[in-house]
Amino acid sequence: MTHPIPGRIEAIVGPMFSGKSEELIRRLKRARIARQRVACYKPDIDLRYHRTSIASHSSQTHEATTVTNVEHLKAALFPQLDDIDVIGIDEAQFFDDAIIPLTVELVHLGKRIILAGLDTTFSAEPFGPIPDLMAIADEVTKLSAVCMVCGAPAIHTQRLGQSQELVLVGAAGLYEARCRTHFEPLLDEHHSEQLELPAIVSI
Repeated sequence: MTHPIPGRIEAIVGPMFSGKSEELIRRLKRARIARQRVACYKPDIDLRYHRTSIASHSSQTHEATTVTNVEHLKAALFPQLDDIDVIGIDEAQFFDDAIIPLTVELVHLGKRIILAGLDTTFSAEPFGPIPDLMAIADEVTKLSAVCMVCGAPAIHTQRLGQSQELVLVGAAGLYEARCRTHFEPLLDEHHSEQLELPAIVSI
């Protein structure tokens, strides 16, 4: 008796500048090399690089469909689901909790789902659905960045300035990666060492 191939959930998490999108792109490209059928999606809240691609700091890109919410994601995904083996989702922290049952449904259908996202907010609190997705994942890859103050491994996203909005899409000078020692949840930008940053940065 043959058994269906089981699905798989992979979560790639960490702070800004840790290479989450780059790792997602790497896995999706490897899946294509293996002749698997791949589809990628991202929320429309973050359109800083490409509307139709996800992009890493190292300028790697992968074609992606932009969706506004989980219902839009389902509407874009399900009509072609029989022709998809691997599903990539970038910036998963921006989706609501409906992403969790959808991920469970997809894995039960035998799909491989790779989700990348911030695991904590700028105030070091769990970010959106990411902790629950980590809990149900077959594999969790937690990446670190480089602290912009001392060069140590960084697990925090430091917001510069006093804005307390949860979602503030990053541009130059708004965020840095920080280690535990140098992380301050609400740091005034004038107290930060202003290092040279790219004109546009990606979460």
